[in-house]
Amino acid sequence: MKYVRKGREAVSAAFECVHVWAVVAALSFVASMVSSTAAAEDDKTRWSETLERISSGVVSIRVDATRAFDTGWNLSSQATGFVVDAKRGLILTNRHVVTAGPVTAEAIFINNEEVELKPVYRDPVHDFGLFKYDPSELHFIEPSEIKLDPKGAQIGREIRVVGNDAGEQLAILAGTIARLDRRAPDYGRGKYNDFNTFYIQAASSTSGGSSGSPVIDINGNAVALNAGANSNAASSFFLPLDRIETALRIIQKGQQVQRGTFQTVFVKQPFDELERLGLTRQTEAMVRKEFPDNTGMLVISQVARESNAVGIFEPGDILIRANGNFVSNFVSLATTLDQNVGADILVEVQRGGQRFEHSLTVGDLHAISPREYLEFGDAVVNNLSYLQALQFNRTISGVYVANPGYVFGTAAIPRNTVITALGGHEVTNIDDFESVLNDLADGERTSVRFFTFDDPQASKLRVIRMDRRWYPARRCYRNDDPGYWPCRDLDEGPEFRPPAVGSTRFATNGDPRSKELAPSLVMVNFDIPYTVSGVSDRYYHGTGLIVDAKLGLIAVDRNTVPIALGDVRLTFAGSLEIPGRVAYVHPLHNLALVAYDTSLIGDTPVKTANLSSKVVEPGEEIWVVGLKGNHQITVQAAEIASVEPVHFPLSRTLRFRDSNLETISLVNGPTDFDGVIVDKRGRVLSLWSSFAYQAGRDLQQTNTGIPADLVMEMLDIHRAGKQLRSLETEFSMIPLASARKLGINDEWVSRLESHDPKRRQVLSVVRAVAASPAAQVLRPGDLILAVDGKPVTRFRDVELAVQKDSVSLSVWRDGYEIDLPVETVALHGHGVDRVVAWSGALLQTPHRAMAAQRGIEPYGVYVAYFAYGSPANRFGLWAGRRIVEADGMPTPDLDSFLVAVDGKKHRESVRLKTITWNRLVEVITLKVDNNYWPTYELLRGNEGWRRENLMQAPVVALPGSGSEH
Repeated sequence: MKYVRKGREAVSAAFECVHVWAVVAALSFVASMVSSTAAAEDDKTRWSETLERISSGVVSIRVDATRAFDTGWNLSSQATGFVVDAKRGLILTNRHVVTAGPVTAEAIFINNEEVELKPVYRDPVHDFGLFKYDPSELHFIEPSEIKLDPKGAQIGREIRVVGNDAGEQLAILAGTIARLDRRAPDYGRGKYNDFNTFYIQAASSTSGGSSGSPVIDINGNAVALNAGANSNAASSFFLPLDRIETALRIIQKGQQVQRGTFQTVFVKQPFDELERLGLTRQTEAMVRKEFPDNTGMLVISQVARESNAVGIFEPGDILIRANGNFVSNFVSLATTLDQNVGADILVEVQRGGQRFEHSLTVGDLHAISPREYLEFGDAVVNNLSYLQALQFNRTISGVYVANPGYVFGTAAIPRNTVITALGGHEVTNIDDFESVLNDLADGERTSVRFFTFDDPQASKLRVIRMDRRWYPARRCYRNDDPGYWPCRDLDEGPEFRPPAVGSTRFATNGDPRSKELAPSLVMVNFDIPYTVSGVSDRYYHGTGLIVDAKLGLIAVDRNTVPIALGDVRLTFAGSLEIPGRVAYVHPLHNLALVAYDTSLIGDTPVKTANLSSKVVEPGEEIWVVGLKGNHQITVQAAEIASVEPVHFPLSRTLRFRDSNLETISLVNGPTDFDGVIVDKRGRVLSLWSSFAYQAGRDLQQTNTGIPADLVMEMLDIHRAGKQLRSLETEFSMIPLASARKLGINDEWVSRLESHDPKRRQVLSVVRAVAASPAAQVLRPGDLILAVDGKPVTRFRDVELAVQKDSVSLSVWRDGYEIDLPVETVALHGHGVDRVVAWSGALLQTPHRAMAAQRGIEPYGVYVAYFAYGSPANRFGLWAGRRIVEADGMPTPDLDSFLVAVDGKKHRESVRLKTITWNRLVEVITLKVDNNYWPTYELLRGNEGWRRENLMQAPVVALPGSGSEH
């Protein structure tokens, strides 16, 4: 029993001991929790104090890249920057924010004070750059200066990204640094990509607008620069500050930042991979001893073609020393290169276990980074950059197409193209390119040899036409002193050279209709330099029909020639091409006339087509004759299916839309070419035309037949110099049975049946064109019974009846017949004949489609288009709205608008009152830009279109020979 009692006492003592330790542990845990909570609260307080202290130094940046240049497009965006020198007004941000090309920018501080920014520096390779502002322009804030601390970036360190995230002025995102040695993010071919540096990766997700944000530690120092984010994961990529800090110190001293290069791309590889590449144990031991924390070395990944490193470096070489010093990372390499630009240094590499030592000249990175561009024909070209040459794996030679614009777009030469020859002359840079352009007259053709990203080793050949009419031709260069890119005009070039006279013969395929129609069919190409009147596409082609061989007139549809503003090219027999011009654009229907100089086709046996006004009937056998894209004449048998009214949806972009038209549908009609519908004798019954219409956001096309009598009427009107008169009302056709339900009496039913026994229908008003006389008297739902006492049941009945100044309409409304006198409207066939370019917007008189489809009165100035990177883009002067006031002055038309904005100084604000298509009134303010977006107008006269400058931008001569550095 004693033994048992002792055992129990021992157990009891043990339990007491455990209990004591449990109490102690619990108290310790509680104490640690209290301590942790207190620490967390202390950190929270410190973070709050830090962020409050540094927030005045973080700015939101509005960026307008005014031209496409090198890897960047012209665009408007927002970003972030932060003050690194308040005395000098220096703001650090990303390279892709400062941009390599022309840019305008503004900084908005946390108190909403706004200052203009001037680009000071953009690194040739790494993603950082500097803007400068005038500190005296700040009146209500003293921004904090954020110190750079490159060594503060450490794994596990808690950070805050402070910036303009997703367009917000000041957003704060928390994160933790996870890696210091991530490879630079790859944004894709043809885009800007950083290299020869590590990036810092953090568990934080940033988004648009946060580019250039400072990565802050709890002490308020910047430990990195935000540069990008992974959209597929909650991670962000930050640029280390080592090279940024060095560049900043140099700029603060007023000196130029030197950047050296071997024109070589390096990557960091771990020691296990280096051993497989041939790194010797002896070398590895020395490097590990020199840099105990290092886990790898730099390896050559790519050497630029024809650089001085070719034959010395090879991919897979391990970099050991430079200038006698071990190279352990990108920072030490960059330091050596930047300090020895233009000098020879000794470089040691290992290749397959063998040691090689070479003397190599350090190149200048700035010298192989373009700083000039040429613009002509809406295109922008610059010297091929080192960054792009690496991606092409080509030599740094040739002219890069940053924006194909109009002149290259018409020749199907895309962006990301490098031109190596122009007009048979080799071009290595824009000096060579300019010398060839200076010898080209307006409209003159020349060949272009180029290669693309898709096939950089094989060249292609195209032909372009020089443009000096639609767009200015000039050369611009970077000048960071004034902060913009001054330009000089290119040489005017030789006098216009009339096209040569040529002749050809028509080939047929043996079909009698082919033989009959071939001399009357022409391939029409139409290129639009400026998108106006709701038209968005720029390049069109289709089959034209010669309707007057003596006068040189060709009928086409408006899906081939949608507007009057553009260049016409006509190809006869797939062999002879000559220029044409737009002669008439039908204001109501899908028809147009183009004209050509008959002397230019020599003795080519063209002939006027035989037009027939015969009314076709369903079931008739017919043939469709037209030209395919390869210019081959094609004949296809078909059958008339029906003659029905068109019903197209209203246009979203307010482009032309046909109505009040009955067209011919075919059984199994061709959809791959347009042309004409003919009978067995080859008489033209109808055009087989392409109609463009918008279904939601998509542009659709369909082929159907326009009766030949409409073509004949258009031709007569043009030849007589008359105007087409219109009732300016859209109708629909409803059955007489439906009209009876609306109360129409038996007398009118009988009269309408007698007038058109086959089609027992009546016309109902759908809508009237805004501000027209008809809009004052007609209502939707009115039934039109007669015009001047003569019954009408078809659209064509009304069109023919209203070719006079005024008519009397017999209308059935609300159970009663009423007579309404209505004036008609005279419509010309000019289309748009004046366009003004202002602040990056294209302005025109409101076109008829707006009033016809949406009831918009033709008052004010219509915004047809805006350019990306322009003030119109930045400040929201979107296409589709009308400007009705400028600085409180009414602007009912273009002339009054130009008076209202005349004399506006560069960056001066103008207040615009605008109205959207659904009558929403909005007031915006816009800062004009006379440097990059001068005002000019396009006018159509008897001699064609011409461009006239209205408010000229400053033109500054280039210094010296126009070299790149």
